[in-house]
Amino acid sequence: MNTHFDAASVARPRFGHAEVWVESPLQLLSAVEAHGAGLLGRTSRIHPRGGTTMLDATLQTLMAQAPEGVEFAPAGSAPPAPGSTGAQRWATGDAFSGRVQRALLGHVAVREVIIIDDGLATLGLIAALVNDEPTALVRPRSTPGTARRALGVASWFRLRALARAGRLLIFTGLPVPADTARKFRALGGHLESHSFEWLNTQPATEHIAEPTVVVGSALAADGLIHAEPYFRWLDALTLDGPIAYFPHRRESAEFLSLLAAHDGIVVHEHTIPIEMRLRALRRGQVIRALPSTALPSLRLLLGASGIRVVGQDVPAAWWKPAASPALRAHLSSSLELLPS
Repeated sequence: MNTHFDAASVARPRFGHAEVWVESPLQLLSAVEAHGAGLLGRTSRIHPRGGTTMLDATLQTLMAQAPEGVEFAPAGSAPPAPGSTGAQRWATGDAFSGRVQRALLGHVAVREVIIIDDGLATLGLIAALVNDEPTALVRPRSTPGTARRALGVASWFRLRALARAGRLLIFTGLPVPADTARKFRALGGHLESHSFEWLNTQPATEHIAEPTVVVGSALAADGLIHAEPYFRWLDALTLDGPIAYFPHRRESAEFLSLLAAHDGIVVHEHTIPIEMRLRALRRGQVIRALPSTALPSLRLLLGASGIRVVGQDVPAAWWKPAASPALRAHLSSSLELLPS
């Protein structure tokens, strides 16, 4: 059973200052949501990772409309040290990142470490932390060497210790399995939920005319599924009318050119997170996608508006050998998060 866990257990708004490290557009949006929810402090300085052009458009958009108290630091190559600037809280979106893990294994001077939403990775982190056996915090797709696995195990111990001390908070909009949430709180960790409350106060400026909207997938670009059946699935969707296709940032230019040449497919440029782009859809329009973190997020955002969000399971014949059974299960887990 999945649950969108109960009301906040941490009093808000909170005082003090937070330093935040983000490495993706979704993490950046989540940081602003956490500040808007009053969980970070009166002031929050957000440090974006440099060298990731995918952050640029989101950063420009959020800089123009971020809530009071948010400051954006220049892009950098490494997160700030926890507590090096007198902050009371230190937040990040990716606890599986080697950069983040090395920072957390040093002196943690802040009162609290906060993990902000990073999609399915956030749920994977919570599940790992409630394991009874030491678990290396490494990404499911990776094949870590001995040193990297040791870093991941050490980070598991550090985050568990922070939770036991009441110094670890996780902030997510995704439904956490009830038993997992109970175990995490029993460990001493804090769980706080959101429903994109800050984002819903912002004007929706992008309007899509096509009756079907498809959120693009990187599974073909990553070599995990065959591109041909994916294209045939998209082609079949156009039998019901034209579709608007919002690419994943890793999809190849060649594949997107193939889609753009199709009379029934309108390919939109990849810019800001899909959660920020599809809020002006109308009742009757449908969102479709292969397994994706965006599916439960969009259902959370748009479900009350009568917008259908439909996940497409990946047929067995689509998978390539590179996708192990465990990885297939992990990648498909977002479909289980869609409420009935």
